Amino acid sequence: MQPLRNIAIVAHVDHGKTTLVDSMFQFAGTFRENQAVQERALDSDAQERERGITILAKNTAIEFRGTRINIVDTPGHADFGGQVERTLNMADAVLLLVDAYEGPMPQTRFVLKKAFEAGLPALVMINKIDRPDARPAAVLDEVFDLFVELGAGDAQLDFPVVYGSGRDGYAMSDPDTPSDDLLPLFDLILDEVPAPDLDPTGPLQFQTATIEYDDFLGRIGIGRVMRGVLSQGDRPVVCHVDRESTPPALVKNLFRYEGLRRVVVSDVSAGDIAVVAGIDELSIGDTLCDASHPEALAAIAIDEPTLSMVFQVNDSPFSGREGRFVTSRQILARLERAALGDVALEVVPTASSEAYEVKGRGVMHLGVLVENMRREGYEFAVGKPHVVIKEVDGRACEPYERATVEVPGESAGRIIEYLGRRRGEMLHMEPVGDLQKVEFAIPARGLIGARTALLTLSAGEAILSHVFEEWRTDGGRIPRRTNGVLVSSNTGPVFAYAIDGLADRGVFFVKPGQEVYEGMIVGENNKTGDLPVNACRQKKHSNVRQATKDQSIRLTTPRELSLEECLEYLEDDELLEVTPRSLRLRKRVLDADRRRKLAKTSG
Repeated sequence: MQPLRNIAIVAHVDHGKTTLVDSMFQFAGTFRENQAVQERALDSDAQERERGITILAKNTAIEFRGTRINIVDTPGHADFGGQVERTLNMADAVLLLVDAYEGPMPQTRFVLKKAFEAGLPALVMINKIDRPDARPAAVLDEVFDLFVELGAGDAQLDFPVVYGSGRDGYAMSDPDTPSDDLLPLFDLILDEVPAPDLDPTGPLQFQTATIEYDDFLGRIGIGRVMRGVLSQGDRPVVCHVDRESTPPALVKNLFRYEGLRRVVVSDVSAGDIAVVAGIDELSIGDTLCDASHPEALAAIAIDEPTLSMVFQVNDSPFSGREGRFVTSRQILARLERAALGDVALEVVPTASSEAYEVKGRGVMHLGVLVENMRREGYEFAVGKPHVVIKEVDGRACEPYERATVEVPGESAGRIIEYLGRRRGEMLHMEPVGDLQKVEFAIPARGLIGARTALLTLSAGEAILSHVFEEWRTDGGRIPRRTNGVLVSSNTGPVFAYAIDGLADRGVFFVKPGQEVYEGMIVGENNKTGDLPVNACRQKKHSNVRQATKDQSIRLTTPRELSLEECLEYLEDDELLEVTPRSLRLRKRVLDADRRRKLAKTSG
């Protein structure tokens, strides 16, 4: 039987996981010398390549010196932590990447904590050692301190470490010892990652960690064979600890990973990662068992969602113009399919048959779902994100995050003051190179909309990262948007003449020629309170000759909001209309008279 190693690569976002895997492919000869391979080969999703982050956990396999090395590339952003938690079940150790300048960050703490909870040993690579501002010795001390803080045992504290550059493809046991390849890293994996200690002769147990869907193969389950051998043509039963039923299944198609490809195989033994296609009953956490021994493995534990948002049918005057899938039935089916493949998502019905509450890990987590749906042709509306409230020991509690902000020293005071107003409690502050690194404990709702504000306060230089910390009692009132909005009082195309006349009222989100409707938000008011404006007003022409020539109109560039910025901008009485071609902010109640009456009754 071929020697086997299973390792998950974990790190904070942008610390170089996917780039390192590219270099590992090249060093191990996974690709032909003349084979064209795109950079960040594992980031296959369109949004991953655009955003430069890993969203979905990926599996791959490398063969080196006769040993098969299964690698799981996990997301580094906190919002996609559900991907990390379940894929650690497929690993026997983790390779923790830490930036040689930034050091441990919030997601570093999160993934390391999950690895320790799973009982996995950790290998450490101090990455980006080639940075001119690299500080490997200090970063290694910070990693050791983090291990201690997370309760690592004596064996875990004696972690092996290498230094290197994933981008340039080299690693070394000592930062002062030159190297031109990744051999020290591969030697470390072969020597330090334990081989799977699982029974290949017992009754079958295969647990699904990831679900995908293929138009030709149907539902695809990716997971690890925990006992016995999984063979093509097997007829196991589908088990789960929370279900009594054990429906029969047929293994029609069976694959293993070789590089980036799925390769058809006849069987997969205990310890290896398998891909099973065509079993419609299979979900994340399910166990395929021998029919004569239906023993389900423990369910995969996932942290609860912390943020929720309502998806509903688009009822604006422009509904149905730009989308292919617009009905509540189509929207629900798509949301349920998303929840099937991502256990960190939860879809809950509401009092309305045309609206559904979706719970997730953060604004980006839900924003990626919204963006995927609009790219697929869906049209819908979403409300303001709200934090999930959970009862703990009889008290209502809200999620708190550990947030880290890296900011130039001259802006640190403004950042601290701003997050303090949003109920943030400063935990730690230290200089890192030319920057100040400030840590806060802050309610999750205090971070909604904070990213844009921090960039404004720091002239675009603040870097915010955060991860769920714990549930706490209500942190108190948090100030929201201070400025009101400019609301269109008419329906029609926007005219430059109208915007020019309203320029002193605020900043516009729309440009001349764009179609708007009554109740649509067209800009931000300079003052508090909402202001109805007519952005569709044209200049009146007459045959009377004027004494002076018309002055040319000079318009400022409209403020364009990204999807995440739109979601963070929303208030309770507003919606975001999402179509394949447009993002439109609007009031829930479009008619101005009705809005005034509702404001009086609620006030």
